[in-house]
Amino acid sequence: MHEQRSLVLVAGSGRSGTSLFSGILQRLGFHVPAPEVPADPTNPRGFGESQWVVDFHTRLLKRARVQVADARPAAWAQTAQLCLDEAVRLELATWLDAQFAEASHLIVKDPRLSWFLPLWRRCGEAAGAPPRFVTMLRHPAAVIDSKQRWYGGWQGDVGRAAGWVNQTLFTERATRDAPRAFVSYDDLLDDWTKTVARAGETLDLAAVRDAPATSMRLVHDFVDRSLSRSRPDWGDMRIPAPLRAQADEAWRLVSALAGGPGDLVALDAARAAYVELYAEAEAIAGSSVTAAARSRPAHANGKLPSPAVWLVRRMPEPYRRRVPPRVRSRLVKVLARGG
Repeated sequence: MHEQRSLVLVAGSGRSGTSLFSGILQRLGFHVPAPEVPADPTNPRGFGESQWVVDFHTRLLKRARVQVADARPAAWAQTAQLCLDEAVRLELATWLDAQFAEASHLIVKDPRLSWFLPLWRRCGEAAGAPPRFVTMLRHPAAVIDSKQRWYGGWQGDVGRAAGWVNQTLFTERATRDAPRAFVSYDDLLDDWTKTVARAGETLDLAAVRDAPATSMRLVHDFVDRSLSRSRPDWGDMRIPAPLRAQADEAWRLVSALAGGPGDLVALDAARAAYVELYAEAEAIAGSSVTAAARSRPAHANGKLPSPAVWLVRRMPEPYRRRVPPRVRSRLVKVLARGG
C-alpha cells in the first residue's frame, strides 16, 4: 500500500468550471499527467487535463456509441460494459502506475470521466490511491449558454439540458459511497481560497492544506473572475416545461450538496423521474427516429453511411465543389467525433 499517494478525479459537465478547479490544484502541487491538452480560445488559460485521458475516453465512448453529453439513461449501461473489460482495465492500470512513478499526487479531469467512474475507482484502489471525487456545479442554463457560444448549436438547447440532467444525477449516484466534494463554480470565482480549502478539508488533501505561499500566489494570478460570462437563468431558451422543471430540481438538489450531505432520497426520486421522462420522450419520438433512419441513402453494398458522411453529402453540389477535398475529409472526421 502506498500511503502517500492521492488521486483526485474532477467530474461534472463540460463548461462547468472543471478546468478552473483542476488548474488551481495543479498550482497547489497536484500533477496533471503529460502531455496536457493545449490551451485554445475556448479555454485560454488551459484545460488542466491529460491528452492521454481525453484520447482514452474518446475511444471508449466511440466503442460504446455514446456521446460526451449523452441524454440517454441507457447509455450508462453501455459504458459500464467497457468498465468490466479486462483489456481496458489493464490499459488504464498500466498508465496509472506509470504516472504514480512520476508523481504521488495526481489530478485527472475530463468531461468524459463520469462515464467511466467504476473503472477509475477499480484501478485507483489497485494502485494504492482510492479516488477522491470533485464534482463541479454550475447552473445548467449557464452551462448550455457557454456550450452554445464555444461549441456551436449542433446539439441544441433541449438536448444539452437533457444531457446535463442525465450526467449530473447519475454522476452523483456513482460517487455517493466515496470521498467526494461538490464545488460551486461561482463560489470558486468569488473566493477560491475558502472554496478550495473547504474541498481540501472534506477530501483530506495534504497538498492543499500545506500549500506554500508561492503556490498560493500562482493561483491568485491564475484565477480570472471575468471568466464567467454566461447568465445563470434560462432567459429565452425554449426548454420544454417538464424538462426545465426537472433541471431546476436537479440543480437545487445538487447545489445543496456543496454545503452538506443533501437529500439523497430526493436525488434518487429525481433520477427516477428523469428516466421516466426520457422513456416517454423516446416513445413519442419513435416514428420520427424510424423515418429518419429510412431516409438515409445506402451505399452500393447495402450498408448505411455514417451520419457525418450522410450530412456532408446533403450539402448542395455547387457549395460542395468549392470546399477542397482535404477540408471535406476533415469536416467528416469532426462531425463523426461529435456523434
